[in-house]
Amino acid sequence: MTRLALLFVLINFTISAQQTGIKTGNVIFIHPDGTSLSDWNTLRLLTVGPDNEINWDKLTGIGLYQGHLRDKASASSNAGATIHAYGVKADYFDFGLTDGKVPVARSGKQMSIMQEAIEKGVKTGLINSGSIIEPGTAVFVSSAEKRSYYEEITKEVLLSGVDLILSGGEEFMLPEGVAGRHVASGKRKDGLNLIEEMTQRGYKIIYTKDELKTLSPKEKKVLGVFAAVSTFNDKTEEVQKENNLFNYIETAPRVNEMTAYALEFFRDKGQFFLVVEEEGTDNFGNKNNAQGKLEALRGADLAIGEVLNFMKSNPGTMLVTAADSDAGGMQVTSGDLNIKDPALPLAANDSNGAPIDGKSGTSTPPFVSAPDKSGKIFYFGIVWATNNDVLGGVVARAHGLNAVRMKGKIDNTDIYRFMYLTLFGKWLD
Repeated sequence: MTRLALLFVLINFTISAQQTGIKTGNVIFIHPDGTSLSDWNTLRLLTVGPDNEINWDKLTGIGLYQGHLRDKASASSNAGATIHAYGVKADYFDFGLTDGKVPVARSGKQMSIMQEAIEKGVKTGLINSGSIIEPGTAVFVSSAEKRSYYEEITKEVLLSGVDLILSGGEEFMLPEGVAGRHVASGKRKDGLNLIEEMTQRGYKIIYTKDELKTLSPKEKKVLGVFAAVSTFNDKTEEVQKENNLFNYIETAPRVNEMTAYALEFFRDKGQFFLVVEEEGTDNFGNKNNAQGKLEALRGADLAIGEVLNFMKSNPGTMLVTAADSDAGGMQVTSGDLNIKDPALPLAANDSNGAPIDGKSGTSTPPFVSAPDKSGKIFYFGIVWATNNDVLGGVVARAHGLNAVRMKGKIDNTDIYRFMYLTLFGKWLD
């Protein structure tokens, strides 16, 4: 045997040994859409104080997330989801397709990681605080030429074979002229009643947080339909006040409550793959609604807490969490505000024209932090960079099984690699 041939054998033997030592298990991907390090810093400051920990802080793996696309420096939700679901770069308008066709994933298969999991008998779940058509979850089982093909996307998600689906979006589950629990008339033009179809396929259908609370985790398949569109009212603070709206619909469960049920649902059903999206963090950020974004982020952090508790008795689980971009570019501002009386409203804009939010919106009093370790509180405002999604300072985190792999600079395509590793035991090149 030549030296070159011997070297080739040794390299392949080493790679094989490394692969066989990998432990497989459950994967939970929590996607708080549109969040960056600044958002988590703000949540910590507001809820527990700068010297204490939120649940997100307890995760052991840290990855500095690079969110560029194939054709843009910053991401869209649908392109970011396509990258997470397939592990390959996508363009700005892609929705589960690249170059007009379902991409060949990083695994070499022409299917998403969730579709591969379903094919291999892994139990699966999708949770979204927004509509069922939101790409952060939908792209894992749906592909469309345009993000606006809501009828097609809704149908593909519902008929995908996913065991647990909890979201809003009843409007595109029902045909025109048919009333639902949350809509006077559906919007489907093809005449399909997907609620009836899902019932015939053995899904238990529920519509409110009270129904979720009393639902047995022993159900085999569940569809939760919690709103006509989203479970939140993604408006500015001023529009919310005019219309007497709260951030979240009262009858709908929050993302942490949906996650808590999902963990019990999957607990005794074998290996599972769960994707959870808090969409409110993105939509409220795009509306420059600071208190709405922070309430949404608090729900995502509570969902992380539910998973951490679950992992205490189920250590064969990997938690991955990441956004794909930063919605609105939210930042804490304090030193330049010269706050002498915290009861007085903040200025509407800072010196360069950037809009400022107080705790109830524009021209309202400042936010008040929780105390630091010495008992001191801080007054602050939120300043916004934009209404759009920007590259931001997105940080990916991981915890539990194989979380040691999450470190240093990572690409957005690597989220797929981490999930694939734990689901199927292979670290992809």
